[in-house]
Amino acid sequence: MAELIDGKALAKEVRAEVKARAEAFQATHGRPPGLHVVLVGDDPASQVYVRNKERAAHKAGIAGEVHRLPADTSEADLLALIFELNADDGIDGILVQLPLPDHLEDQMVVDAIDPAKDVDGLHPFNAGLLTVGRRGLRPCTPSGCMRILEQVGCDPKGKRALVLGRSTLVGKPIAMMLLEKHATVTIAHSRTENLGDRVREADIVVAAVGRPNLVKGDWIKEGAVVIDVGINRLEDGTLTGDVDFGPARERASHITPVPGGVGPMTIAMLLSNTVDAAESRIL
Repeated sequence: MAELIDGKALAKEVRAEVKARAEAFQATHGRPPGLHVVLVGDDPASQVYVRNKERAAHKAGIAGEVHRLPADTSEADLLALIFELNADDGIDGILVQLPLPDHLEDQMVVDAIDPAKDVDGLHPFNAGLLTVGRRGLRPCTPSGCMRILEQVGCDPKGKRALVLGRSTLVGKPIAMMLLEKHATVTIAHSRTENLGDRVREADIVVAAVGRPNLVKGDWIKEGAVVIDVGINRLEDGTLTGDVDFGPARERASHITPVPGGVGPMTIAMLLSNTVDAAESRIL
């Protein structure tokens, strides 16, 4: 039976590292790292995510502020705020909580953020740096997945890795990070034919499709490491991942639960990115 990967415990370690770095930054530069979050509208899930980020930043010694804008905020007003935050030398990280209301284009707004302050790692400039293997701000969830692999002693070098999902938020960047670590990477998705055969070949499975229990337990290769990024709410209100957890646990060597696996690492890596941005901007 697989060993459960405790994302909460690992995230606690990362947050402790971040706090020590934030305190050192403040001692050297006379101010804490600064993270500003922009929330447009009143989507309940987004409000919860932003509150969690705000609380975590405060505990880690990062100066944070949330800019809460009404749902009917115009594109011009939102961009004006972002340009103002870009120009403020006391702000090291800017995060626009996605998704935005329908009349605003997510990627256009992300593109307006200064790449040096793009702590979500979603700006095309940072995506390009990742593609060519250069240092930059990287998406938080994929970075958390890589830290999980490191924590369980899984070196991707030479291993077959299957990434389920092709989003710019998780699928594409985690594939590039695994490739950077010399894994042999396959990207699959909901339209991949013979998906079970692809999963059975994989030593590392990263599932990030957003379809509950898409990956059947008997597809998992014996001894594989399974990282389930998916988080899906069922009709009864319970949360489940993209992997059929019980049967998969019988075959994997390590597996992340949902919830309590990848999720806590996403916020921890956001905090880490904020301190990275602060340190890089000062140099």
